[in-house]
Amino acid sequence: MANKRDLKKDINYVLGDIIEAVYVWEYANKSKDNKKSEAIIDEAIVTFDELIAKVNARGVEDKKAHFKAINKELEDKGRTLVEKINKLG
Repeated sequence: MANKRDLKKDINYVLGDIIEAVYVWEYANKSKDNKKSEAIIDEAIVTFDELIAKVNARGVEDKKAHFKAINKELEDKGRTLVEKINKLG
C-alpha cells in the first residue's frame, strides 16, 4: 500500500511533468496559439488540487482501497492529459 506521503509525491511528480511538457511544447511552438496548451495546464492544476484533497480526506474507512482508487484516478487523468498534449502538434 502506498502511504500518504508517497502518493502526494507521485501526484506532484506526474502532474508537474505534464505541466513541464506543455511548457516545452509552448517553447518549441512559439508561433502557435497557446490557448489549448494553457487549458491543459489549468486542467492539470485542478486535477492536482482535487487529488490532494482526496488524499487529505479524513474519516476514510478503508485507506488501502481509498489510496488505490486515487492512484488509479491519477493514472487515468494523467494519461488523458498526455493524450491532449500529443494532439497539440
